[in-house]
Amino acid sequence: MNHDAYPDDYIREILNAVKSIAMVGASPANVRPSYFAFKYLAQRGYDMIPINPGHVGKSLLGKPFVASLADIGRPIDMVDIFRNSSHIMPVVEEALKLAPLPKVIWMQLGARDDAAAERAEAAGLKVVMNRCPKIEYGRLSSEISWMGVNSRTLSSKRAPVPTQGMRLSLNRMSVGGGETAASDRAAKNRNEPS
Repeated sequence: MNHDAYPDDYIREILNAVKSIAMVGASPANVRPSYFAFKYLAQRGYDMIPINPGHVGKSLLGKPFVASLADIGRPIDMVDIFRNSSHIMPVVEEALKLAPLPKVIWMQLGARDDAAAERAEAAGLKVVMNRCPKIEYGRLSSEISWMGVNSRTLSSKRAPVPTQGMRLSLNRMSVGGGETAASDRAAKNRNEPS
């Protein structure tokens, strides 16, 4: 696998297939990128599991923190590593001890370890490095265009504001319904006469 450029079909297949995601390095601080990614993916119907030994006894959006992958106690589909590159190999080694094995190792933006990726792939796992599943989900589901980000498509029509239960192009229902201050303002402005 060329880890410098992933085909959209590869990313789409992963995001459609996984149901449970263990996020290693999840933070309860609502200003941290891991918090936003965790919340976004949970609102899209993924079974999110926060992993952070420093926060055991707390919960993140109603999900209790666990100290390690081994402490989850049930099968997981994907391990999302929100740690810097120097901490990736130990996480991958721990993931490879799980039974059954997860299907995917995902390393967040800025995180890359080719040796760890090679070990995971040798064990039959799919690997994504230096990407964010939140961003990839938004891009591939077209949700990112609802937030005013350039979709590379010229049109005089605005994308519909997401609603709860709306079917997304990644074959998932929106649980959160795009409930953000920006989408609320956009909907209000669209419905008000000029």
